[in-house]
Amino acid sequence: MMATSQDQSLGSSSDENCQLRFREKLLAIDLELKFQDVESLKFLCIGFIPQNKMEKCRSALHLFDYLMTGEIISVKDPFFLAELLYTIKQNYLLRHLGYTKKQVECLLPIRGKLSPFRKLLYELSEGIDEENLKDIIFLLADKIPKVSMSPLSLLAYLEKNTEIDEDNVILLEKVFKKVAPFLLRKIENYKREKAAQEVTPPVDKETESLPQGQEEIFTPSDIKRFRGALTETIMYRMDRKHRGHCIIINNHSFTSLKDRPGTHRDAECLKLVFEWLGFTAHKYDDVTKGVMDKILQEYKSHPGHADGDCFVFCILTHGEFGAVYSSDGVLIPIRSIMRHFTAQQCPGLAHKPKLFFIQACQGPEVQTSVLTEADAQNSKHLSLMDSVPTEADFLLGLATVPGYMSFRHIRDGSWYIQSLCNHLKKLVPRQEDILSILTAVNNDVSQQVNSDGTLRQMPQPAFTLRRKLVFPVPQNALLLL
Repeated sequence: MMATSQDQSLGSSSDENCQLRFREKLLAIDLELKFQDVESLKFLCIGFIPQNKMEKCRSALHLFDYLMTGEIISVKDPFFLAELLYTIKQNYLLRHLGYTKKQVECLLPIRGKLSPFRKLLYELSEGIDEENLKDIIFLLADKIPKVSMSPLSLLAYLEKNTEIDEDNVILLEKVFKKVAPFLLRKIENYKREKAAQEVTPPVDKETESLPQGQEEIFTPSDIKRFRGALTETIMYRMDRKHRGHCIIINNHSFTSLKDRPGTHRDAECLKLVFEWLGFTAHKYDDVTKGVMDKILQEYKSHPGHADGDCFVFCILTHGEFGAVYSSDGVLIPIRSIMRHFTAQQCPGLAHKPKLFFIQACQGPEVQTSVLTEADAQNSKHLSLMDSVPTEADFLLGLATVPGYMSFRHIRDGSWYIQSLCNHLKKLVPRQEDILSILTAVNNDVSQQVNSDGTLRQMPQPAFTLRRKLVFPVPQNALLLL
């Protein structure tokens, strides 16, 4: 009994010593970093640290604390900090973390966390001199505030205000073509590599990265991480503490629009199925614009996202193309809803799949049969992708293609939501990914007709998912079949 007590004490003391030594290393790194280095690190950490915390960072030590709190770096795994130091070309500081420049270069293809877009912006900032900066500020005078800006703060402002993102570098191309054409090659390289990543399957770099005579670079734990990382390049992680939150906005009664009988059946089916998949489901009935704003703000900053795998937001209501109605008749753009959950606005969901399912018409009303109603008001000729944020990891599932109606049975619920729920129940146990499931939903709904055979419907998904999304098979997989 005495020996056990001593062992526990020794183990605790050892952990504390390791933690202290790690903090001493971080302090040594901080002492050698200049102001511009810290600004560079802050820029590179956008998306990893919440904006409100980032604004409070006054030194590298503050930044390190936030990275440790978020478990992005730790005593056992400081590699992300090594990646940051390598990116800002402070390679001599890697010695504090036990890495060499060559080791970091070997590990980056597997363990690197910085997105190609983040690295592109940083590289562009390095190529902007004082004269270039003045010219860029002049060209963008109508898009940026009249305050002193560095190249990094300018690019961060454009990104924050969605003037640029990983899928939209048009503004950068236009500006640099006029001001610094020598930087256009970096943008072209980024676009080419991004396109290649979208069509090229991941390759095994475990042995490919081993330099001759340097086998000791890769420890057994590194190899284990490599294999996990390769799986993660194919599929989204679904092994965190909980699956995530599922929000269901269910509008039946309106102040100025007709009621939507049958919607409660859709809402209950969604709640049942997503709870079965492991989500915590929250249903809100007859949501006004004010209440919707509160819901979006609550889940935009929800602390539970940090430990969740995924996020789902379902809306059952009337609509026009690219927008949905609140119960008090306010038209809300779908894009404005989804943008609350970008990595910039909601860091807890960064790099995680965000799914939005919307049962609402996307075109004009037409005459319908007695038991079938439409959820349309008016139409607008826009592109479906205009509703989807251009950054990665979003999926928007619409009940119908642009310009057309979606249909809802006043007793049995809508064609789309009922088919979605049925196919999730049927195909998740078969380990089908979400896009395959939505393809099956498309096929099913397209074959449905109303009682006199005159009305049809075709759903349409739009997405920026980077990996396959496969929900784990629930333990009670047969319960809902």
